[in-house]
Amino acid sequence: MNATQEQLKLKVEQALVAAFGTELSGTDPMLVPASNPKFGDYQANLSLPLSKKLGKQPRIIAQQIVDKLDVSDICEAPEIAGPGFINLRLKTDYIEAQLNAIQADTRLGVAKVKHPQREIVDFSSPNIAKEMHVGHLRSTIIGDSIARILEFIGHDVLRLNHVGDWGTQFGMLITYLREVSPDALTTANALEIADLVEFYKQAKKRFDEDDNFKETARQEVVRLQSGAEDTLHAWKLLCAQSREEFQEIYDLLDVKLCERGESFYNPLLADVVKDLEKSGLLEESDRAKVVFLDGFTNKEGQPLPLIIQKSDGGYNYATTDLAAIRYRTQQDEAKRIIYLTDAGQSGHFAGVFQVARRAGWIPDDVEVVHVGFGMVLGEDGKRLRTRAGDTVRLRDLLDEAVMRSRADLDMRLQESGREETDEFKANVAQVVGISAVKYADLSQNRMTDYKFSFDKMLSLKGNTAPYMLYSYARTQSIAREGNIDFQQLGDVKIQLQADSEFTLAKHLLQLDEVITEVEQELLPHRLCEYLYQLSDKFNKFYENCPVLKSEATVRTSRLALCYLTARTLKLGLNLLGIQVLERM
Repeated sequence: MNATQEQLKLKVEQALVAAFGTELSGTDPMLVPASNPKFGDYQANLSLPLSKKLGKQPRIIAQQIVDKLDVSDICEAPEIAGPGFINLRLKTDYIEAQLNAIQADTRLGVAKVKHPQREIVDFSSPNIAKEMHVGHLRSTIIGDSIARILEFIGHDVLRLNHVGDWGTQFGMLITYLREVSPDALTTANALEIADLVEFYKQAKKRFDEDDNFKETARQEVVRLQSGAEDTLHAWKLLCAQSREEFQEIYDLLDVKLCERGESFYNPLLADVVKDLEKSGLLEESDRAKVVFLDGFTNKEGQPLPLIIQKSDGGYNYATTDLAAIRYRTQQDEAKRIIYLTDAGQSGHFAGVFQVARRAGWIPDDVEVVHVGFGMVLGEDGKRLRTRAGDTVRLRDLLDEAVMRSRADLDMRLQESGREETDEFKANVAQVVGISAVKYADLSQNRMTDYKFSFDKMLSLKGNTAPYMLYSYARTQSIAREGNIDFQQLGDVKIQLQADSEFTLAKHLLQLDEVITEVEQELLPHRLCEYLYQLSDKFNKFYENCPVLKSEATVRTSRLALCYLTARTLKLGLNLLGIQVLERM
């Protein structure tokens, strides 16, 4: 099903060419949703910018376009307003026909892509022997949502978790554990993960301050890389323990990932260096092997290097990322690779992408994208930390969200006198708490920082998950109150009468446009905004249009509109990784 806006855009383009010739083919018709409903539903604003080029008054240009514009199957007669704006108002029978087609479609009018391809989403990426913290929240949640949307529209998506499971940190940790807790190197789960994290901190301190410890740790890394049995066994135990901890978080967030850590690419690093040398890109600088980047300079104007192999022979993050790109394009055959990390790594990825392209490892038909995001801030506007100044553990944050959700639910139930089972209350608290954290993050433009506030994200008012969930639950309460099974409504034709019905209906028609936009721009907050507006419009419809008390044909039509709204909310929230509730 073609998006309404896309159909109208094509028709305006055709009318422009018919009026002024093929030299204007490809001109942006500047078709956007109308800013005010009184002007119609869409507005083409191309006449004004074309005025100078064509040497005509904007309203004359608009009239000539309208004379060639045939939108009679979609819109009422076009109107010209102001300095040449072309206003388009959708016909009632078109809206009703579209709604009825959507409600008969299991995908709600969202077509699958015509040319599905392998797409890789690289997200989450915690470090072994460390706990996931609030810094992993955005990558995990945004990455999961993007992957869900790409999967829904038909792409073959590989969800990769590029965990930090190799390198110097293991030399430090294993060396330290040999001294303080050797059992942890031979026995599974001999330590709690919190103890392991604390030992890692102490190992890092020793590494920075003690040259003898540093040298021993480096030798341990060499033993790991050469496959020494005891060191390799210890490494596997540490990875397995961290993996279990990570999985608890992923299960809580309903996130699925395929782990492929730094160790996976370790055997490929030597070939990266060798092939860069063959291509003539590799140079030596301060005994390190580097590639100097085009367009990247320091304060003195000298070109900046991307370090490929350090002076001591060790490899850098860039080396692993280059090996990963080559593997993903050549072995995985990915056509788009999406990296979810904080915005501060944009420079690193720009350098890696440039070198990979210059080396010929990113073909012309492959797109690599760094999807950056801002920080999670406390309500004081500073980086979110505990009172002790430590980074907030992600598990603690999620647990507190669920706890606060339960306290709010208990209070509301007490005030209303409702009795519910402990199982009901536990489930609602869990869904609302986790959804609130997810939605608060996803509803922000990912490119900006945002302030984390439990009070705001758990509110039943405003652009929050509880408000979305409440709107969905309201649709289900209508069915329960009328003893109606939405799925048994049959082939009901939606017929629109009231203004709030039209407002809701037109918004329902925009789902495919929004999902297409998110797929292209990788901005999930656009879907959040759509769902918030949908909830708002539905609640206004509910307040202004009796459903169960209407006469038979109107009642059936409005029930179908409620059901279509419920299905749209459920689908949209699912694409954000949010589970709905039948009752709250």
